[in-house]
Amino acid sequence: MAFRRQRQQGEWEQKAVDIRRVARVVAGGKRFSFRATVVIGNRAGKVGIGVAKGKDVAQAIEKATNQAKKYYVEVSIVNGTIPHEVYAKHSSARVLLKPAKRGKGIIAGGSARIVLTLAGVKDVSAKILGRTPNKLTNAVATIEALRKLKAVETKKVV
Repeated sequence: MAFRRQRQQGEWEQKAVDIRRVARVVAGGKRFSFRATVVIGNRAGKVGIGVAKGKDVAQAIEKATNQAKKYYVEVSIVNGTIPHEVYAKHSSARVLLKPAKRGKGIIAGGSARIVLTLAGVKDVSAKILGRTPNKLTNAVATIEALRKLKAVETKKVV
């Protein structure tokens, strides 16, 4: 019998977007380490990204997760979608986010989909316009787009 554990309010989910083996050249040859890109989110309007290196994959993921927790973005979500269309650019990555009707789901690909899912956006259309296949820059561009969102104030009817 499997029990589903209920998530607490302040609990973060994490997803490793990219793991790469990197090397530095020293006198005796090459020293290898790992670079991890991790996206964290609470599916309730907070999302962050962290990049870190470590001697092994587990250490790199742990360091990247800790960095992502320090620098997160609060996203304004209105009825499960974003309040308005937004465009962002980071390095050569370009991302366009558009609000979608309720029930459409997340129409996005690659790392933009991971970022939007962990942010808690239910209905959105995203398009990666840049030609770069780099997951890190596409994820950072998506975070930049979410950072640009303005909160919509609701009017009180008296």
